[in-house]
Amino acid sequence: MLKYVSWFILAVWITICTIPGIALAKTYKVGVTVIVSHPALEADQKGFEKALEDAGLTVEYDVQNAQGDMSNAQAIAQKFKNDDLDLVYAIATPTAQAAVKVIKNKPIVYSSVTDPVDAGLVKSMEPSGTNVTGISDAWPIERQIGLYLEMVPNAKKWGTIYNAGDANSARSISWTKAAMKKFGLELIEVTVSNSSEVYTAAQTLVGRVDALYITSDNTAYSALEAMVKVANTKKIPLFGGDTTTVGKGFIAAYGLNYFQVGYSAGKKAALVLKGQDPGAIPSGLTENLSLHLNLTAAKKQGVQVPQKIIDMAEKTYQ
Repeated sequence: MLKYVSWFILAVWITICTIPGIALAKTYKVGVTVIVSHPALEADQKGFEKALEDAGLTVEYDVQNAQGDMSNAQAIAQKFKNDDLDLVYAIATPTAQAAVKVIKNKPIVYSSVTDPVDAGLVKSMEPSGTNVTGISDAWPIERQIGLYLEMVPNAKKWGTIYNAGDANSARSISWTKAAMKKFGLELIEVTVSNSSEVYTAAQTLVGRVDALYITSDNTAYSALEAMVKVANTKKIPLFGGDTTTVGKGFIAAYGLNYFQVGYSAGKKAALVLKGQDPGAIPSGLTENLSLHLNLTAAKKQGVQVPQKIIDMAEKTYQ
C-alpha cells in the first residue's frame, strides 16, 4: 500500500510541475564581493538584498570580503567565475574592477563606484552591451565643501587622507581639488596603502590644516576611529560625505544614503535575474542627498554649528 501511495504522490508532483503557469519558485545564487568591512558598504549590501526581496525573488548569497587586499579581490573574482552563480554583485571600485576583468560568463552588477567609466567598468553610463551594469555613488563634493565652509568659515587649509592606489579615491580627490580651488582653499594630501597607516597619516596633518575632509575612500573610512581620535584630541573639525559614519565622530556628512545606493543596484539586479540582458540596462546615478550632523563631535572639535544648518539636518546626533 505504501508503495502505491508513494507513486501517487510522485505522479501528482510531476503533474503540478508540468501544468502551464505553475512553477516552483527558483532560488537564485548571487555572489557578493566587497573590498573591505565598512558601514556604508554594509548598508549598500542590505539595500541590495532588500530590493531583491521586494522583487519577490528568493536568493542565496555567497558573500566574500577581500579585506582591503587586491590579490584577495582577484581570487574572489576567479572563484565566482568558476562557481554556479546567476549573478555577481561587486561592491566598491577595486572588487568591481577585479570582477569585470575576470568574469565574462555571467552578469555583473556593480555599486558604490564613484566613476565607473574612469574605472574601466563600462564605456559610458549608457547600456554597456556587455555583461555589466550598475550604480555610481559619485559624491556632490562641491556642494559638500560649500556647506561645511558655512560651519568653519575661517578654515583655509584642508587636509585629506586617501589610498592613492584606489582608482575610485584618486578620481574623488581630483574632484575635491577642483572644488577646493573654486572656493579658494588649499588641499593638503596624505596617502596611505592600508588602514593601519591612517592614524599616523592623521597625526602628520596636525598643525598643518584647519579642517579635515575625507572623500569616498574605503581605506580611510575603515580606520575612522583613528581619524576621530586625532580630530577630537587636536580639535580639528572632521567632515566627510558618508552619512553612516557621522554617529561615530564626524561633525557632518552631506551625502548619500548607502542603503538606497544598494537598493537601486538591487533593482537592476532583479531585472537581470528576471531575464533582461545586463548589457541593455544603463548604469545609473544615486540621488536623494541627506545631511547628518553630530553636535557632540562638533563640540569636541571646537565647532559651533549654525542653527540654520541644524534645521536642515535629516538626522542629528546630540
